[in-house]
Parts: sequence; C-alpha cells; structure tokens
Amino acid sequence: MLRSNGFFVNYQTLLSRMIISRHSCSKLFIGGLCYDTNEPVLKQAFEQHGEIIEVKVICDHKSGKSKGYGFVKFTSETAASKALKEMDGQLLDGRNIRISYAHKE
Repeated sequence: MLRSNGFFVNYQTLLSRMIISRHSCSKLFIGGLCYDTNEPVLKQAFEQHGEIIEVKVICDHKSGKSKGYGFVKFTSETAASKALKEMDGQLLDGRNIRISYAHKE
C-alpha cells in the first residue's frame, strides 16, 4: 500500500478490479428473450460475431422455465462489442432483444 494525497492505495486490489472489469467486457447480458429460446438457439444467433466461450439462458429453479434473459461470453472484447452493436434491438424468436455488457458485482 502506498499513501497518495492522503489516501491509501492498494495497487494490487486496483489492478485486480481493472482486470475483472476488462474481462467482463467480453460477456453480454441478453434481455427480452422469448421464453422458448434455448441455449443452442442463442449461440447460433451470436456465433456469427465471434468465438463464444459460454452461453447461458437463466431458468427458474423450480419450474425449469426460462426467465427471459441470458448471457453470452465471447473470447474477445472486440467480438462482444460487434455483437452488441449489431444485435441490440434485433428480432430473435419473435422478440426484440436488449443487449448490454454484463458486470460482475
């Protein structure tokens, strides 16, 4: 820890946060999904924008039905950015989807 202008700065923590925030830029939140949209459909819709690491449609634990949102994680920030720009507001399974960067909390 270093003291700078009266504040203690833990550079290791700061660096970790920067890495996490950079890493999350390759993960997109997809909202407004049709309740019938599954992971293979979501992957197929997004894979044209770049290599995908993971696709997840969030489902209710009890019923197993989709909650209408999910996540797509790309191997690169560039692919995620391209997908966000080109897919936000587009029609998927009869619904206009909303896309934003996913942020870890």
